[in-house]
Parts: sequence; structure tokens; C-alpha cells
Amino acid sequence: MRVALLSLIDAVAGEPQGLRGYLTIGGRSLARHQLGLALALGCNRVVMVAEALTGELVALQRVAEARGARFHVIAAAHALLPLVTEDDDLFVLADGLLAQPATALAQLGEAPGVLALPVEAGLAAGFERIDINHAYAGAMRLPGRLVAGLGELPPEWNPHAALLRLAVQGRVPLRLLPETLIRDGGWGLVRSEDEAHRIEPVWLRQHTATAHMRSPGEWIAARTVHTVGPALLHAGTRPWVVALGGVVALLLAVGSGWFGWRTPGFVLLGLGWVLARVAALMVRIERQSLLETGKAPPTGVWFEWMIDVAFVMLAAWRSEIPHLPGVPFGIAWFPPIVLILLLHFLPRVLTAGRWAWWLRDRLVLSIGLALNSALLPFDFFLRAAVLALVVWAMVTVPARGDPANPDLTNRD
Repeated sequence: MRVALLSLIDAVAGEPQGLRGYLTIGGRSLARHQLGLALALGCNRVVMVAEALTGELVALQRVAEARGARFHVIAAAHALLPLVTEDDDLFVLADGLLAQPATALAQLGEAPGVLALPVEAGLAAGFERIDINHAYAGAMRLPGRLVAGLGELPPEWNPHAALLRLAVQGRVPLRLLPETLIRDGGWGLVRSEDEAHRIEPVWLRQHTATAHMRSPGEWIAARTVHTVGPALLHAGTRPWVVALGGVVALLLAVGSGWFGWRTPGFVLLGLGWVLARVAALMVRIERQSLLETGKAPPTGVWFEWMIDVAFVMLAAWRSEIPHLPGVPFGIAWFPPIVLILLLHFLPRVLTAGRWAWWLRDRLVLSIGLALNSALLPFDFFLRAAVLALVVWAMVTVPARGDPANPDLTNRD
């Protein structure tokens, strides 16, 4: 069995009545972040060291039990003895530790070990010294047999300090973490409200980072999360609430287009797409930080297709061709359908780059169609855009070379 040991003991710096574990990052307490990590490590039992039972502890217990883990609250180190057997693995997380989940899972999931940092960087970050060269990084995985040593120590000892001493005496190997983790904000102790406010933007950027250069709409969505994300998360706003704003914008766009307001409709579609991207980023934050609520937002691939269908509808309604005599029915729908299909097809054949992501950006499309609708001959420039995309693709996509074995593929 895997057992996790967490704690709510250490006081907030400068506030003796506050506890580190209750400091919030992204609207969730540090204790909730650690619980998510413990559950991701496969812990079947979670033990919390605390002096009193609080509403926060009850909420943590509900989360643990909903994931199939047992939850225990103890007040002293000796109370841990009957909860851990010799065959168990014990995962210990320091009070106030905020660790990057991917790094913590990789380091703690391998084998027993005490995570350590270079002593200068570790001490400066608030961690305690292990020896002349290393500082304790606030997390370790121990074999259960070492827990029996708690019975030989005074009961007033701090459980984490006692277990660190037993791990060093038991020659549990040290596993050194790179110093860059602290500098980049991927690992550290949160000891005060000021530190929590300083770390939170870094934490958000870590979980919203992307390997490609963002398009304008993606950049606006990311900036929105970085700017108002903390306020939304602290207010308890879940991603599906933001996603519902995107659904409302989609419905308003179709309604405005039906009643003849096509230009505002295009703008509303872009707004709905951006809100859906904001919701997707918030879901990504919750999943990567192991805080997922299990309730998915009402947007996804199907919603993006609904946005594209709405673009086709508004463009067809905006066209002036159906008003001309002798025009076949449905001819106004053909150019916008081709445009949307091209925007789906071209990113698949183009080499990865900035423009491939711009083609996926529906905010750019909405602005372009809105400007065309308000200032230019709509039908002419819509067809010109389709033609320009086709010509651009012919120039950009490299031609296929000769077959590798022409003698085998050619026939007389």
C-alpha cells in the first residue's frame, strides 16, 4: 500500500494564527494541491497531521474518499505507527510545499529516495539542511519499515523532521533536483501571503505554456487567463461557467445574424471562440495541477464545429447574390463552406509554423469577415479570400518528388 503524509502545522510567516497549508494558489489551498499529488502517486491512504479538525480538512477528506483513498487526521508522530506497515511505501510532503506535478511524479514515482537541493539554493528558499552539501527539498519516499523508528523518538517531535532523520540514518538515497526548478518557480515553499501572490502568476504561466507561437486569439485567451484567471479561480469560477459564456455568445451571434445584424454576429462568434479557449486553458490548469473537478465544460471539438457552421450561416445570410434574379438556390452557401473547409484542411498539409496556427484562429476569421461585411463588397472579397488561400497553399506546400523506385512504379 502507498501512504501519503501531509501536514497542517506550520504557521504563516508573520501570522501565527494562519497555517501554510491553507494558503491558496489558483483558488485552492496548498493542502489541496498536495492531496492531488498524493492521489496521483497512487496513495491508498492519506494521513494529515493537524491539531484540530476543520472544515477544510473535511473537504479534503471528501475528495480523498471520492477517489477511493482512506483519510486520517492525527495530532502526533506516534499516531502514524499503526497506519503504516513494513511493506508500505510512505510519501512525505513538507508543509507549504508547492511542487510541479510532472517533476514530483517523476522523482517520487521511481523508487525510495529523499529529494534534495544544492545547499545554498535550498537554504535560501527556506528548506532545512541535510548535510554540508545538500538541503531537504520537502519531499521523500520511504520504505514503511523506517516508520517503526518513530516509536523510539520523543512524541513531541515534528513527524516530518523525525522521518527525515530516520531516512538519513537508514541511508535512503538522496535524489538531487536541479537548482533551476527553484528559479523557475517549479518547486518551492510558500510561507506567506506575499509569496503566494508572487508565485501564483508564475504557476499560471507554467500550466498555460505552449510549444508553438500563439495566434492572436490564443494570445488574447492566454492573457485573459493570466490577468483575470486568479480572480476567477479564487472566486470559485469553474471552467464550465466560462464556457457557457461562449455558448451564449454563439447563440447571440446566430440570433443577430437571423435578424439582419451580420457584422456584430461575426464579432460575437470570435468572442465565443475566445471564451471557449479561456475555458480550455482553465481545464488544462486544473488537470495539469491535479485539481480537476471531474465536470467537463460544455465546449470542445463539437463546439468549434458549431462556431464554423455559424460562420457559414452568417456569411450565406450576408451574401447579396440570392437577391439577384435567376440565381440557383443555395449558391450563396458554397463560398463560405469552401472557406471553412480550407481552414481545416490547410493546417494539415502546411509545415508547422505561425501561419498554420493563424488559420485555426477563429478570432482572426471573425475580424476579417466583420471588416469585409462592414466596409467592402462582401461576396467579391469572400471569393477572393478563397482563391488567395488556394494560391498560397500551392506556393507554400512543396511539390511531391519522384517516386523512390521509378523503375518499379513505371509501366510500359
